[in-house]
Amino acid sequence: MWKTVFLAVSCLVGCAAVPTLPERTRHAEVLAAAQGWEAVSLPAGRFVLRAFVPRAPEPSPLLTVYIEGDGLAWLDRDTPSSDPTPRDPLALKLALAHPYGNAVYLARPCQYRVATEAHCAQTYWTQRRFAPEVVTAMGEALEALKLRFGAERLVLAGYSGGGAIAALLAARRTDVAGLVTVAGNLDHPAWTAHHRVHPLTGSLNAADVADRLATLPQLHFLGERDRIVPPELARRWPPALRGENDAHLHVVPDFGHACCWAELWPKLVNPVLDEFLRGVP
Repeated sequence: MWKTVFLAVSCLVGCAAVPTLPERTRHAEVLAAAQGWEAVSLPAGRFVLRAFVPRAPEPSPLLTVYIEGDGLAWLDRDTPSSDPTPRDPLALKLALAHPYGNAVYLARPCQYRVATEAHCAQTYWTQRRFAPEVVTAMGEALEALKLRFGAERLVLAGYSGGGAIAALLAARRTDVAGLVTVAGNLDHPAWTAHHRVHPLTGSLNAADVADRLATLPQLHFLGERDRIVPPELARRWPPALRGENDAHLHVVPDFGHACCWAELWPKLVNPVLDEFLRGVP
């Protein structure tokens, strides 16, 4: 059944009783507060998006934005979640582990339910998770974050489905200095075919805009043991995403879809940032 793979994703952090929305929200708030970050709400198109940001950042021309994955999309193989707020916000953990420079965390539409949103239909965390209006809203949030931090250029870093959002945004913008994905789903038709699941009807596909990213510095981290986004799928992405001789792909031994990115993130991303920042004022 096509929902099986979404059950697998939701069970990555354990299939115990699902924490309530307040519990999941509080978990993210505690992680952020421990490093002096705070929650902000960003009106963006038809949505209101949650971001976590440092309370007292230094002005800088460059800002790295970490974009969350698909979150808790399904409760079981037959039941979509009533709210996609992640149980384990991995992109937030990556943002908090960012080694230097300004970084922020940006959630996806309907995660954390910042306000009562009439437009938060379940389709926005199932089939239409990468819909045009979703990408547009995320782009508006980037503008608000740039203004808040006085930034001129962005590095976009996306986890899982957030990688697709990051790539789609980068293809639309002229202010992106680099693109990083972690276990990114950058060709969802190939992904759904691989898992024999229903297509993500109404969603844009990052692979379709790969040519717009051909000259952009980018690196795509993949877990050798990832069964959700296996490296074999990435090796069939368009050349503009993979790079010459797959130079843009970095497969990490023994890593899975969620493990163990946050723990080793500074070591993994440091050389990437050094490369991206060359020539950036």
